Amino acid sequence: MGGMSALSGGYEDNTVLNQMQENAGISIEWITMSDSLGEQVNIRIGTDDLPDAFQAVGFSNYDLSNYGKDGTFIDLTPYLTEEYMPNLSKILEKYPEIRSAITMNDGGIYGLPAAEQMGTAGIGLDKDYSIYSVPQFSMINKAWLDDLGLSIPTTLDELHTVLKAFKDNDMSAKYYGNAAGSTIPMSTGFDQWCWGQNIFYAGFGFTNWPNDVCNDLVLGEDGSVEFICASDKYRKAITYFHDWYAEGLMDIEMFSQSQTQLISKCSQGYVGVATWWEIDELTGEHAGDYVFLPVLDGSDGTHNVTLRTGGATNSGNLSITKACKSPANLLKFYDQWYDGEIVMQLQYGPKLILSEYYSTTFKMEARAIKRLQDLSDYWMGFVDSTAVYPMDCVFTEEELDVIDQYKPDFESTVAENEGLWIKNGGPSDDEWESYLSTLKRSCGMEELLKVYQDAYNRYIETRKAD
Repeated sequence: MGGMSALSGGYEDNTVLNQMQENAGISIEWITMSDSLGEQVNIRIGTDDLPDAFQAVGFSNYDLSNYGKDGTFIDLTPYLTEEYMPNLSKILEKYPEIRSAITMNDGGIYGLPAAEQMGTAGIGLDKDYSIYSVPQFSMINKAWLDDLGLSIPTTLDELHTVLKAFKDNDMSAKYYGNAAGSTIPMSTGFDQWCWGQNIFYAGFGFTNWPNDVCNDLVLGEDGSVEFICASDKYRKAITYFHDWYAEGLMDIEMFSQSQTQLISKCSQGYVGVATWWEIDELTGEHAGDYVFLPVLDGSDGTHNVTLRTGGATNSGNLSITKACKSPANLLKFYDQWYDGEIVMQLQYGPKLILSEYYSTTFKMEARAIKRLQDLSDYWMGFVDSTAVYPMDCVFTEEELDVIDQYKPDFESTVAENEGLWIKNGGPSDDEWESYLSTLKRSCGMEELLKVYQDAYNRYIETRKAD
C-alpha cells in the first residue's frame, strides 16, 4: 500500500517494476491512491487490516518506533544481509551513517532508507561534502573596487573600509547611474539559509545562524555539543557588527526583506556585497561585475566556516507489517531499489540517491556541478573542523517532548536578542548574563543540550556496532 500521483498511469503496467518482480520471482498487488492516503493508512492500522507492507506513506521516526514497539511492523535487521539484500547491505557497510539514521532507539530498523544526496563525490572528488555544506556564498562588486582603486578585502576590517568607500562614493549612482543615495553597501537577509549575514561571522570562528536550534548546534571534535548562541565568540560577533549597522553599511531592511526583494536590489545594481547560492541568479545583468568574496579573517586571523549537513535520510521508504508471510521475498524485490541504474529509472516515490551515482549513472545539472566545484575551490579551505551535527539523529518519544516544549521559546529568545543587539548595540555584561539566565531557566538550554547529546551518542554507538 502506498501513494501515487494523480497523474500516474499506475504501477501494474510499469515496465521497470514488472521486470523487477520477475527478477525476484514474486507478483505484487498494488494498493495505491492519490487522495486521503494518510487517513486510509490510519484506518488500516487502527482496524488491524494490514497490507504486507506500506511503501513511502510518510511515517516519521516516531511512528516507526511506536509501530515497531507494538509489533505492527517487523524489525528488518535480520534481512539486511548479503543473502537477502546484497545491494543495500553493501551500502550500509560503506555508509554506516545511513544505518544509524534508520536505527530506532530500541535498536530495531522498521523502515528502509531513502535520501537524495548530492555532494562533491558526484564531480569526482575523493571527499564527499554535501552541496549544502556551505549554503552562503558571499560576493562583491569587483567593478566598483576597480573604479575606486581598491583590492578585494581579505579581513573584516578591510571589508569595513571597502563598504564605507562604496557608501561615501555612492557607487550605485556613480557606476550604474542609479538615483543619488541609492547605494546599499551590503545587503543580506537575517539568519537566512543561503542569503543571511552569517558567513561574515566566520572571522569569529563560526557561521551558524543562531535562531534555529539545529543550525545553532556545534559539534566538537571530542563529540560534545554546544549552542553557539551562548558562547563568547557569538557575543563578540554581534557586538562587532552593530557598528556596521549603525554606520549604514548593512541594509536597514535586512531583518524584514524577502529573498525576492534582495534579488531585485542586487539585479538593479544597488548592492556592493551580498550572499546567495551563486552570482548569476542574484545579480542578473550585472553578474560580470561580481566575484566571490573570500571568507574573511577576524582581527586574530580566525576564519572558520561551520559545515552544515544536507537533507536527512528518510527511514520510511518501506515498512513490512506482521501480516506479511514472506518478508524475505518482498525484500529481495526491494533490494533492487538500491541499484544505481534502477534508481535512475524509478521516477516516483522516495529513493536512495548516493552522491557517487552522479559520477557513474546520473547526469548532474550544470549549475550543480559549478556550485560543487566552487564549494571545493573557494570555501572548503576555510573549514577548520569538518565535525558536524548529523540531522539524521533519532530521538526517543521523551526527547521529542523536550524539544517540542523548549524549542520555540529558545529560538525566539535568541533571534529577538540577536536582532536587537545588531540594531541597538550590546550586549552589556548585565544584559548578557540576563540572556544566558533566560536561556537556562526559561528556555531549557541544558535540557535541549542533553537531548541532542544523548541522541548523538546513540547515533555514534550504532555506527561503531556496525
